[in-house]
Amino acid sequence: MQKSTLTMTGAEPFFFPSGKVGCLLVHGLTGTPKEMRWMGEYLHKQGITIMGIRLAGHATEPDDLRRTRWQDWLTSVEDGYNLLSGTCEQIFLAGLSLGGSLSLFAASYLPAQGVISISAPCQLPADWRLKFIRLFQHLQPRVPKGTPDWRNPQAAADHLEYPYYPTPSIAELRDLLAELRQILPQVKLPALIIHSRADQSVLPENAEQIFRALGSPHKEIFWVENSGHVVVREPERQQVFDRTIQFIQQYAALS
Repeated sequence: MQKSTLTMTGAEPFFFPSGKVGCLLVHGLTGTPKEMRWMGEYLHKQGITIMGIRLAGHATEPDDLRRTRWQDWLTSVEDGYNLLSGTCEQIFLAGLSLGGSLSLFAASYLPAQGVISISAPCQLPADWRLKFIRLFQHLQPRVPKGTPDWRNPQAAADHLEYPYYPTPSIAELRDLLAELRQILPQVKLPALIIHSRADQSVLPENAEQIFRALGSPHKEIFWVENSGHVVVREPERQQVFDRTIQFIQQYAALS
């Protein structure tokens, strides 16, 4: 009998054990661990222990995401951190989009060595409907996705994600980002902010806003020029991977 599973095939969490330095990888809103897997495989080859988590409500069906709150997503990050700390002495937090925002939030209180935010939002685009979105969710239970900005057609073709945003998840993202903007000055860990200047989903000014607000004395923005939002699966991903391993090696050595 064929095995039945609630998780999308190919979207499973992953764990690649190696040394005492670990990196927790966190995917984006409506995405799956798969979008972080190439990055995880590369970092693992460099001797880093990798854990790619699945955020609550993701990689199953959209109704599951409709029922989750942003605190559930943050708890998923904490769970991954706690599991990884059982095998690693030093841990770096890294995430894409929502995963980057969650990693920054977690970096304000978890004892990690550094944080890498990739294509992370800090604030949603101005839209009067956001103020009333919890009312709108009853009239419009789902929000369509905009035109994708992929530069890698092959990666786009096999990307695993929900086809739309459940409207409550937009409300949760709004509330999470409001909290994030308040706590960014409390992030004192070394921080690497990665963003594409061509990102059409999360505009580049988000990276600049995060950079200005961070309380870390060791922070930098690493720009790529010709990638869409999911830079870890785009043509310039190797630049992103190389800069990430340099960052990890630099701050793991200082710990």
